[in-house]
Amino acid sequence: MPVRRLDPETLVLEGHCPVEDAEALLRLLSATPDACVDWRGCESAHAALVQILLATGARRRGPPAGPFLRSFVDPALDAASPNASLCRSGS
Repeated sequence: MPVRRLDPETLVLEGHCPVEDAEALLRLLSATPDACVDWRGCESAHAALVQILLATGARRRGPPAGPFLRSFVDPALDAASPNASLCRSGS
């Protein structure tokens, strides 16, 4: 599954994340709003998942693996939430 909980404080997005994973991501972020979303292994993500990251202001550990996400989406999320804290490398 491309969206999963790694530990109590870390959610992982990896590979190709389709729209079907949006509900799981929202459910996990709703249950643990301070979780870090590690998307270093994410190659692509449906816009629904990106919208959830944007709407929740989720902390992210990256950059993502996919070139489009890395070049365009990650900087846009940073710009949209300039006060969002980034995940520490150990969290």
